[in-house]
Amino acid sequence: MESENKLYLECYSGISGDMTVAALLDLGADEKVLQEALESLTVPGFKIEIKRVIKSGIDACDFHVVLDAAHENHDHDMEYLHGHEHMHGETNTHDCEQMHEEANTHGCEYSHKEVHSHHHHEHRGMQEIREIIEKGQMTEGAKKLALKIFEILAQAESKAHNVPVEQVHFHEVGAVDSIVDIVAAAVCLDNLGIKEVVVPVLCEGVGIVRCQHGILPVPVPAVANIMSMYQLPVRIVDAEGEFITPTGAAIVAAVKTSGTLPKDFSVVKTGIGAGKRKYERPGILRAMVIQEPCKETDRIWKLETDIDDCSGEILGYVMERLFEAGARDVHYMPVFMKKNRPAWQLNVICDQKDIEKLEHIMFRETTTIGIRRAEMDRSILKRQEKQIVTPFGEARIKVCQTGGLVRFYPEYDSVSRLAKESGTPFAQVYQMVQKQCGDEM
Repeated sequence: MESENKLYLECYSGISGDMTVAALLDLGADEKVLQEALESLTVPGFKIEIKRVIKSGIDACDFHVVLDAAHENHDHDMEYLHGHEHMHGETNTHDCEQMHEEANTHGCEYSHKEVHSHHHHEHRGMQEIREIIEKGQMTEGAKKLALKIFEILAQAESKAHNVPVEQVHFHEVGAVDSIVDIVAAAVCLDNLGIKEVVVPVLCEGVGIVRCQHGILPVPVPAVANIMSMYQLPVRIVDAEGEFITPTGAAIVAAVKTSGTLPKDFSVVKTGIGAGKRKYERPGILRAMVIQEPCKETDRIWKLETDIDDCSGEILGYVMERLFEAGARDVHYMPVFMKKNRPAWQLNVICDQKDIEKLEHIMFRETTTIGIRRAEMDRSILKRQEKQIVTPFGEARIKVCQTGGLVRFYPEYDSVSRLAKESGTPFAQVYQMVQKQCGDEM
């Protein structure tokens, strides 16, 4: 049976690719598996460093992609976010805005390199990205997820620049460190066996960011497009900075399965990933493996009556009518009433909303003149309904889990149908379905 563990991403300081990878490594993703996958990529000029750091007094894991001089990719968001005090040399915000406007006025393509003299970024299209990922030594699940993340980014960039997806050439996103971040995140998620991811909200800052396309507002167009296309819940906080990177937004869009935390859960393990930027908020991403309790509680009603002048055939008919009307369970048992009269005690388990119509059936179809009611609390195991394939055909089963014990319950109707269709004894079909449950789960 698949684990009931879920991943909860607490994005109060935003999310980026390296923060995600670091948090997943801190949760226990296999570093050796990750290293082997990254070494197999046909991408030159990098190595990775995994270490412990202190962020705002909190111990965190740091995942760092170290590039050689030829592939260096400066973090454009960090150094140019707040104006002249973070700029190289004497160029300030006003000067850069003016240069950008002049370039557009004269019909020239604005070049980040012309203003800041940065290293040229390698531009890669989706075809090159697909080839890199497909040739990598990783599971099919990791490849599929990595491609999904890149495709989300391509869609966002396509919309931002009004060009077909296949004509999108990634700049910062397509640089070596971001390829590594995306593949690493996919490999780690796959390695941890994460199937469900809860992301209630993404926090984003305010301000501007300087990139290859010039001066852009936060959130940048790629992030804003992903938020829109995948309806990601966002909270804008009163702090300057780009907290959500395009890679971080694409990862959330690719893996999020829910925006609501379970009402009750336990924390199995916590991982904390460190970011590289220094903002007012602590630059960490907290990832928690959470587990819902195996037991649930609810309230039910029990309807009970004693009947001493009703035949078995009538009670059999009444049972069918009660189930059809919504009873959760119906049973009757032999009892002895006063003066040792043999009788039947009829019990009906139901929801409060069904009491009136069920009592109507009991009064109409039996000879009873009184029905006792009792409201009850009950504990129930969580259950899943699944469809499995057996040598006799498809069968429905219930799967329940308590602690480390998993139980499989073949549905009577399915077993009965398969037994009749195959001409096989009921008990043999039942055993085969149970065995198939163990093999598939």
